[in-house]
Amino acid sequence: MAEEIRNDAPLVEVRDLKQYFDVRTGAFKSKPLKAVDGVSFDINRGETLGLVGESGCGKTTVGRALLHLYKPTGGTFKFDGQLVTDKNIGSMRRQMQMVFQDPYSSLNPRMTVEDIIGEPLDIHHLYKSRSERHDNIMALMQIVELNAEHETRYAHEFSGGQRQRIGIARALAVNPKFIVCDEPVSALDVSIQAQVINMFEDLQAILGVTYLFIAHDLLVVHHISKRIAVMYLGKLVEIADADELNSDPVHPYTQSLLSAVPIPDPKTARAAKRIILQGDVPSPLNMPSGCPFRTRCRFATDQCAVEMPELKDRGSGHMVACWNK
Repeated sequence: MAEEIRNDAPLVEVRDLKQYFDVRTGAFKSKPLKAVDGVSFDINRGETLGLVGESGCGKTTVGRALLHLYKPTGGTFKFDGQLVTDKNIGSMRRQMQMVFQDPYSSLNPRMTVEDIIGEPLDIHHLYKSRSERHDNIMALMQIVELNAEHETRYAHEFSGGQRQRIGIARALAVNPKFIVCDEPVSALDVSIQAQVINMFEDLQAILGVTYLFIAHDLLVVHHISKRIAVMYLGKLVEIADADELNSDPVHPYTQSLLSAVPIPDPKTARAAKRIILQGDVPSPLNMPSGCPFRTRCRFATDQCAVEMPELKDRGSGHMVACWNK
């Protein structure tokens, strides 16, 4: 019975995650830049949670903080029921990996493909002989659709899509349960994006891996995600099923994001109403009081300036942080 409860529990549980950076504002002064400010969410086993928002909202920082590439300022992160801390993160690296946004800068230019993919195997001692190591590398290259002759080449000899495949193979080398995908297709051509997205889906179906898929392209996120979380200035403003969020967005910020998504049908596109936000994004160093979106929100009231609304369930797990919704 205890095992059944464990299997039903979320694989990833994040509560009140905070990531602040000290920014110098003078010779002897500094202020905290609140890149992530009290973010909470769960990800079920084998699920893909999409995390979207405009540039600078803190999406990437969330992923890096979870894997302790940044030391979190506050909050908790439980992985498979175990609290992740600075002391045990090293032993949990095998279960949590990351695919980075820029496939070129994330690969060592002095290492061949064989050494790049084999490095995690070396670090975690996941082979008994050199031949077993080589066989594992060849299997990983086959999974990500790289040819065997690519193993002796260097990163600069590949296209962007092929480099990202190398990065994916490296992440898969330790057979992780959870992968943070930090805008893994944003630097790729559209045709290559589709191939990489399909690969992520195939790998999930075969391996049962869980994704946090970070991106700013709502069409891509909607395609690959089961649920989508929307982020604005370090806070989550809406979380819902991907189809429901796409058809019935509730938060004014989510509505404006979806209104900007291109529509293939010209007639539908002309009939659609574009919601253009007024004003600029506030500085994270000087956040407005209350709801951070109120300075650009067409529904803002006096209450919005006093207190930040909490994420509340409107039904069926559709969570929204808005006083007027």
